[in-house]
Amino acid sequence: MSDVDPWLVYPDPPPAELVQTLELSGASWKAVGDEVAVSRMGNDLTWRGAVIVLGESPETGLAVCRALRKRDVPIEPLLLLVRGGHLGDLELRDELYDDFCLDPFHPRELEARLRHLLWRAGATTGPETIEYGGLALNLETYQAAIDNRPIDLTYMEYELLKFLAQHPGRVFTRETLLSQVWGYEYYGGARTVDVHVRRLRAKLGEEHAGLITTVRSVGYRFGQSRWGT
Repeated sequence: MSDVDPWLVYPDPPPAELVQTLELSGASWKAVGDEVAVSRMGNDLTWRGAVIVLGESPETGLAVCRALRKRDVPIEPLLLLVRGGHLGDLELRDELYDDFCLDPFHPRELEARLRHLLWRAGATTGPETIEYGGLALNLETYQAAIDNRPIDLTYMEYELLKFLAQHPGRVFTRETLLSQVWGYEYYGGARTVDVHVRRLRAKLGEEHAGLITTVRSVGYRFGQSRWGT
């Protein structure tokens, strides 16, 4: 999920896990501190949408939502991150947001919800796919193929392969992969990543197993580094 237009996020500074999820998905962002900052923004910038973290003071975040909706050029779609104990604050306020996600969130769920909002708003067209070196991933149908041969992947195998393929040439530690693919609450240990990588290589076949490279003492890389090693 990448585009030249940034997501508007609240608060400023935004939570580190939100920043990490957006940046790892290839999205840019710009934070605002309150509804006053929103009212002072001009209409010269175009936005991908908005992500509002309600936190422990939902009314402050909802005030930002109102300001976004009242702009001459409203910023939308608008997604809320809300804690389970504050779901009641959303009652009778459907006009202020387009979707919400429980906080703390799973990075993959948040990315999927944002992608769905963009599709619903008409910001994306056609099936979204990733293609690299004979590998093809359909992000809408969760289908995978290598050299036009379907690959039977489990849900987590697909999620891991998708995440790696979205960042070709970039090295990720096992800890980063655990947090981004399995979720911040996952405590299965780094060996879980190794097991899934081994299974993926087997399913990709001998010719394409090298798409996922082990970087000694660091982690894993998908595809070629721009440095050629």
